[in-house]
Amino acid sequence: MNNNKVLIIDDEPDLLKLLSITLNRMGIECDTAHNVASAKTKIDQNDYRLCLTDMRLPDGNGLTLVDYFIERQPDSPIAVITAHGNMETAIEAMKRGAFDFISKPVDLANLRAVINSALNVSTVQSHSDSKANPGLSRLIGQTPEVESLKQIILKVAKSQAPVYIKGESGTGKELVANLIHENSPRKSQPFIAINCGAIPNELMESEFFGHKKGSFTGASSDKEGLFKAADGGTLFLDEIADLPMPMQVKLLRAIQERSVRPVGSEVEIPVDVRLLSASHKNLAKLVSENLFRQDLFYRINVIEVQVPALRDRSKDIPELVSHFIKQLSNRNDIEPPKIDPKVLETLESYSFPGNIRELENIIERAITLSSGEMITVDDIFLHSAAKAQSHDTVQSQRKSQSLDEYLETIERQELLSALEQTKGNKTAAAELLGISFRAMRYKCKKHLIDD
Repeated sequence: MNNNKVLIIDDEPDLLKLLSITLNRMGIECDTAHNVASAKTKIDQNDYRLCLTDMRLPDGNGLTLVDYFIERQPDSPIAVITAHGNMETAIEAMKRGAFDFISKPVDLANLRAVINSALNVSTVQSHSDSKANPGLSRLIGQTPEVESLKQIILKVAKSQAPVYIKGESGTGKELVANLIHENSPRKSQPFIAINCGAIPNELMESEFFGHKKGSFTGASSDKEGLFKAADGGTLFLDEIADLPMPMQVKLLRAIQERSVRPVGSEVEIPVDVRLLSASHKNLAKLVSENLFRQDLFYRINVIEVQVPALRDRSKDIPELVSHFIKQLSNRNDIEPPKIDPKVLETLESYSFPGNIRELENIIERAITLSSGEMITVDDIFLHSAAKAQSHDTVQSQRKSQSLDEYLETIERQELLSALEQTKGNKTAAAELLGISFRAMRYKCKKHLIDD
C-alpha cells in the first residue's frame, strides 16, 4: 500500500488533470475515476490514504460514494468537491462523515491545505478504544455517558466539519472543544477560545477579523484578529448565542468564504480554521424566535455534541472530587484532606445546577473552611441549603414589599449567590444564571454590586 495514494473522482477531464498535477507536485500518487461505477471498483481493489470526489457525477450522486468509501475504508478521510454556493450538499456530506469540502472553482491553496490536513489523520492508531488514548484523561469519569462522549470526541476530531457543543453551564464544553482539537490533525496549531458574550458590540468585528491602523479611533496599530490568530488551527466560539445579528451575518460569510476582511481593509485574507462553537442556550428555539440566523445555525451545527449534565453522571462525582482535592492541594501546597463518605453521598444526591464548575467551587471552599484533616458534610455548604435560607429571609421581607421590590430582592440574591459560587468571576456567574455577560454587568450595576 502506498500511504500517500489518493483517489480523485470527477467527470470533468480538465479538473481531473489539474487536481492530479497539483497532488503529483506535492509528491502524492493519484488514481482517477470519472464516475460512480469506476470509483467503486477502484475503492474495492485498492487502499487509499484519501479520496476526493465530485458531488455531481454522470451515473449518480457523490453522497453515495461518501457512504461507500467510509463503509469500506473507515480509517481514511474523504473530501467532497462541490459547486460554489451549494453549501447544503457539502454540509450533508460532512454530516455523513466527509472530512471536508472544496468549492468550485477550486482554489489551489485551499486544496493543498485540505490535502495536508487529511494526510495528517492517523491511519495507524485505532480510534475504537477511548481508554487507550491518554489524551482524553482530562475528561474525568467512567460512566457510560462519559465513555460515549469520549468516543464521539475521537470520531469528530478526525473531521474538519464544524461542531456545535451543546450543554448546560459548567458542564465542560470548552474542555470538550479542547480535546477535539488535541485529537485532530490540527493539534500542533493554535487553539483559540473566546466567549462571545464578553466582547462589547462595538469591538466585536475588530476582535474577530482584525483591523488596520487608523481604521477607527483608538486603532493605533494593525491587529490580526481571532480568525487569523487561529489560522491553521481551531477557533472555539463559546456562548455563540450572544452574537448580535449584524455579527452573525459577518461570521456566516467568513465561514463560507474561508476568508476575512479586517476593519478598514479592502483586501480579503484567506484563513484556514476549524470552527467549534457552544452555548448553554437552546439555539433551535432562538432560531424559531428569529433571534439567531437559521443559515448560520445550519452552518455551525453540522455535527452536534451533547455534553451531559453532572446530575446525569452522578456516579462520576467521587472521581471528580478526588481529582479536585488533589489538584487544589497541589496548587496550595498542602496535604490533601480525607473526605467523609457521607460527603460523597450528599453530593451524589444533589442536582448541581452549576454542574462541574459548581462542584469544583464547593470542594475549593470546603478545603479552605475545613478545620481538620477530613472534609465533612458541614464543610460543603451546598447551594440548596443557602438558597433555602435566602428564600426564608426573602419571604419574611415579602410582607412589607411591593411585588417589584420583592422580585428585585430575589434577583439581587441570585446575582450574589452566583458570584459567590464563581469566586467573583462575572463571566462564569453569567453562564451559571443563563444570561449574557452584558446583562450580568448591567444587573450588577443596577443592584450596586461592586466589580
